Amino acid sequence: QVQLVESGGGSVQAGGSLRLSCAASGRTLSRTVMGWFRQAPGKEREFVAAVSRSGGFTLYADSVKGRFTMSRENAKNTVYLQMNSLKPEDTAVYYCSAQVKDYVSRRASEYDYWGQGTQVTVSS
Repeated sequence: QVQLVESGGGSVQAGGSLRLSCAASGRTLSRTVMGWFRQAPGKEREFVAAVSRSGGFTLYADSVKGRFTMSRENAKNTVYLQMNSLKPEDTAVYYCSAQVKDYVSRRASEYDYWGQGTQVTVSS
């Protein structure tokens, strides 16, 4: 069992930055692939970023590559999403997720556990 608790969402103007955090309990973070997804109103949940168990490999959606950075601190059971140069199209509910299978995936259906989501709003 894994419980994920997110924080750090909020409102920011275009070009600004936010840092999302996701704290995990239960299964140690080092045993799970971690991912960030987002869902805007009227749209499907989409992949944002994912990181391998060790943190040695990180995958990003093309839309955020170069602007967002995902990282993990396994000793703290916490993952982060640093979001820079935010755009209005980044506005969405952001979800932290964990996958037991040792596979870094872009598909939401591959992930086993989900956080409650945190709202990110970027104004122009």
